[in-house]
Amino acid sequence: MTTTPSEHAPQEGAAPQAATREAAASLTGVETTARQLAAAVEPATGITGAESLVRSLEAVGVEVIFGIPGGAILPAYDPLFDSKVRHVLVRHEQGAGHAATGYAQATGRVGVCMATSGPGATNLVTPLADAHMDSVPIVAITGQVPSRSIGTDAFQEADIRGITMPVTKHNFLVTDAAEIPQRIAEAFHLAATGRPGPVLVDIPKDVLQATTDFSWPPRLDLPGYKPTTRPHGKQVREAAALIAAARRPVLYVGGGVIKAQASAELAELAALTGAPVVTTLMARGAFPDSHPQNLGMPGMHGNVTAVTALQKADVLVALGARFDDRVTGDLASFAPDALVVHADIDPAEIGKNRRADVPIVGDAKETISQLSEALRGEREAGRMPDLTAWWAQLDDWRERYPLGYDWPEDGSLSPQYVIERLGVIAGPDAIYAAGVGQHQMWAAQFVKYEKPGSWLNSGGLGTMGYAVPAAMGAKYGRPETTVWAIDGDGCFQMTNQELATCAIEGIPVKVAVINNGNLGMVRQWQTLFYEGRYSNTRLHARDADGKPKPVRIPDFVALAEALGCVGLRCESKDDVDAVIEKAMAINDAPVVIDFVVGHDAMVWPMVAAGASNDDILAARDVRPVFGEGQV
Repeated sequence: MTTTPSEHAPQEGAAPQAATREAAASLTGVETTARQLAAAVEPATGITGAESLVRSLEAVGVEVIFGIPGGAILPAYDPLFDSKVRHVLVRHEQGAGHAATGYAQATGRVGVCMATSGPGATNLVTPLADAHMDSVPIVAITGQVPSRSIGTDAFQEADIRGITMPVTKHNFLVTDAAEIPQRIAEAFHLAATGRPGPVLVDIPKDVLQATTDFSWPPRLDLPGYKPTTRPHGKQVREAAALIAAARRPVLYVGGGVIKAQASAELAELAALTGAPVVTTLMARGAFPDSHPQNLGMPGMHGNVTAVTALQKADVLVALGARFDDRVTGDLASFAPDALVVHADIDPAEIGKNRRADVPIVGDAKETISQLSEALRGEREAGRMPDLTAWWAQLDDWRERYPLGYDWPEDGSLSPQYVIERLGVIAGPDAIYAAGVGQHQMWAAQFVKYEKPGSWLNSGGLGTMGYAVPAAMGAKYGRPETTVWAIDGDGCFQMTNQELATCAIEGIPVKVAVINNGNLGMVRQWQTLFYEGRYSNTRLHARDADGKPKPVRIPDFVALAEALGCVGLRCESKDDVDAVIEKAMAINDAPVVIDFVVGHDAMVWPMVAAGASNDDILAARDVRPVFGEGQV
């Protein structure tokens, strides 16, 4: 099904002041971050550490903070009351962290969240781990108990630095109020440059209350932190030579291409090489789905052609990808005959899972640009390959194994159809944020992504409850854009309280709940690998015979209305388009649609966990597509 761009009226909601947005618009990349941190700001003397904190956040261009106040962080909330920085009061700190992530993913700027000490800070651990796995630039500000109480098991004390050390790019404990501007500047610099990631700044309450002076810009003191952005020319030339000699090349594109804002450069490289492109779950939208060279998504639930192209390749050009186990399957059998060019800004990723024949450390934007330049030289020398036979094979697989789905035998609504129609009606200009599970995979498969930043999801950590708060953050950052959260009924029940935040703060997101009454992906595994023993995956109330009771617990429409949203329900194919269009027409409040779908639908294709990609299954109860290990 083909999607076409659609025009949507600007939506009402949380539109920040133009001056604030302009000031916040440049926190991506080394050059822009350095320029932002060098901006002159009026100094101040005899102010509190809390005032210094807020002035520092203003100076780095923060437009919004998602957070909840509490005792240890409370001093910071007083000067925030008078600041041009807007604070969005969330209902749970996890929501604050995911909202900061959604904001960062949708805008390319650094997202910011704030919490108090102890449980407030520990509630940020999941979104910090999520941002760390997916390389998302966020800064978390946490309050801490007074300095003299640290280590005494004081009320609401937690060693949040120690707790988050494995799941942050870096973190700080500020011990002197005079250090606050420097630490904030360093936190934003670290979050936005090199391989992006989360940074935590923990500030004791007495440091926030202390008297200090403020001056800007501060001196950055980050010895040893010198991310390599320019690739080595010799390695680029070696990569170009390898590509020029290939007969079955594949461009294996990861989320690093989106982080580097390198989609235009990728398009040029694809045109030069004529090679097929696969976009991982984190890279959906980096290369248009409508482009004939795009084979789609590889991996555990990727399409047959994308998975098989990687297996049969003789040269893999991995760009901002990390050879994740969801893509490779059994690593020992992954792409056995391929030589590997691996380009990544993080040297720790190169060779971590798969040996690289040509390793390239550098920013994806610069690397791809230089690789294209080197390939032009190869072309001029007449060394570019003829890929006619390769494309004939790929097109044969595409024709034989297209993505598809069957309608439930009981006549219930197909979840894949719902998501497919949502993608068509909302169009490629919308932003789609997904939770985790079956609905996430169907959203990756059946919505057509044409632009970077249009697909947000928890890829590495697989965090249930991500979608609603991430959509909230994305909608705040891009208020003119339609933002849909595609959620499962299990995920939705973890963080739907943030819809109250959306309603009160004027952030009109739209939510499609794919309600199959089960933890769908877990149920699928129980069907396939546990003989249908559905232990603790049913979410609906059932009677003694195991049949669903007529009462809805919860009633998502009533719940949506209780949270200040518009609630809608759809249970039949004939109503799908009309209900989606009704939701699209509502721009002054959040909207929730309860799509009641069949409970037995499964995500296909599938590579079982730990299995070889050679054994990809196109549907249930069939042999592997190409026979056991016979790709």
